[in-house]
Amino acid sequence: MLGSTDVMAFVATTDAAKAKAFYGDRLGLRFIADDSFALIFDANGTMLRIQKVHQFAKAPFTVLGWQVTDIAATVGDLRRNGVVFERVPGIPQDDLGVWTAGNGDKVAWFKDPEGNILSVTQFANHA
Repeated sequence: MLGSTDVMAFVATTDAAKAKAFYGDRLGLRFIADDSFALIFDANGTMLRIQKVHQFAKAPFTVLGWQVTDIAATVGDLRRNGVVFERVPGIPQDDLGVWTAGNGDKVAWFKDPEGNILSVTQFANHA
């Protein structure tokens, strides 16, 4: 039923101004609108709604991610825009903060101003 419809992505924020600057300026997503319920961005054809909430509990796992073709270049670009990549205890990461899985997939994690865990992933079979 939903296989032929567009998917939307959601994350939450208690500070719309910080979220707008982060997702627009730091991540480079195109800002669409600011309504009473959410900030709306275009994430390469996928609608990203950053819900305006009074409070929420952060998830201890990745809530939103992007598939990239060159993770080193993407991490470098994001770092130059002020994005800080996470070091995950117990997971071996290179100097950029990239973890390489046994199958060759590469992942790097970062957080938005609210603490939502985001990621960029380069899949080995799409390199």
